[in-house]
Amino acid sequence: MTQNTNPVWFITGCSTGFGRDLAKLVIARGWRAVVTARDRAKVVDLARGAEDRVLALSLDVTEAGQIAQAVDETNAKFGRIDVLVNNAGYGYQSSIEEGEEDKIRAQFDANAFGLFALTRAVLPLMRRQRAGHVLNVTSVAGFVGFPGSGYYAATKHAVEGFSDALSAEVGPLGIRVTCIEPGPFRTDWARRSLVQTRSTIPDYAETAGARLKATAEKSGTQAGDPVRAAEAMIRVTESESPPRHLVLGAWGFEAVTGRLKQRLTEIEAWRETSLGADYPAA
Repeated sequence: MTQNTNPVWFITGCSTGFGRDLAKLVIARGWRAVVTARDRAKVVDLARGAEDRVLALSLDVTEAGQIAQAVDETNAKFGRIDVLVNNAGYGYQSSIEEGEEDKIRAQFDANAFGLFALTRAVLPLMRRQRAGHVLNVTSVAGFVGFPGSGYYAATKHAVEGFSDALSAEVGPLGIRVTCIEPGPFRTDWARRSLVQTRSTIPDYAETAGARLKATAEKSGTQAGDPVRAAEAMIRVTESESPPRHLVLGAWGFEAVTGRLKQRLTEIEAWRETSLGADYPAA
């Protein structure tokens, strides 16, 4: 990215939220961009007046045919992709016990399997270039499983593990991988991109039930600024040494660092048991 003064950004989920704010900043810088949403009509305004360098496309990341077509159209117009931003996705909340199978699978299709498929489609271009940067928008939930968000957290944990392996495979080819891990941000996510299965089991009233209720009530008051988050994403791609993880927001930073410290303390406390699982030394 740092070697290209006119990069091509491919951003999913640009109709609202992080994706839209990021797309606006990229376009305002004069860079080339592919802005996508399931409904193209919601992103055509982003390309207005800049059609020579901004391509607005319909893209549902759960549809293999649409992925192939979007990447082909991008290649035909720009001949490259410098930054892939896997931002499309949504939230699903329920207690673990009350999770609905169809909703769970639909969430994995969008948040994990769709992201995997689009990344696979873009990698041949980045390998040919021997350059590129993949930004996978995960969440603080990629580190911390909160009550009521177990299945959402599972999708984000999956993307984190995928990104670790991806980085190890493509790093030697000049391709970088960063997970963007936001905490609560004022993107109206809870009202526009959240599906819930309400908890009716009294035993979960103070855990999953309470969190489902609080998520909607706190929407619009979060400390996180989505425009500042988008600016941070751009800074990462301009860095000579970009991080593998970028946690966004003070709340998220404290939640992630606190959980990692707690996890390390727990693992070290059980060190002797862990090491004792090996065959005895000869």
